[in-house]
Amino acid sequence: MPGFVGKAVDTWQDFTHFLGDVRGEMRKVVTPSRNEVKSTTTVVIIAVFLFGLYFFVVDAAFQFGLNSLLSKLGGLQK
Repeated sequence: MPGFVGKAVDTWQDFTHFLGDVRGEMRKVVTPSRNEVKSTTTVVIIAVFLFGLYFFVVDAAFQFGLNSLLSKLGGLQK
C-alpha cells in the first residue's frame, strides 16, 4: 500500500510484532528465589564496604603525600 495508509499499516504491524516479541521475552523471565536475593544482596553489601575501605585508604595516602609535598615546598602553612 503506497502513501500514508501503507506506512501506517506497516508501522502498526511492526508495533504488534514488537509487542509479540516482548511478550515472548517476558515469558522467559524468572523471579529469583529468596535465598538467591539474600546471597546476592550480601555480596553487594560486602563489595560496597570493601570498595569504600579501599578508596578511603587510597584517598588518605594521596592526602598524606600531597600535604607532605606542599609543606616541603612551602605552600602549606601550619
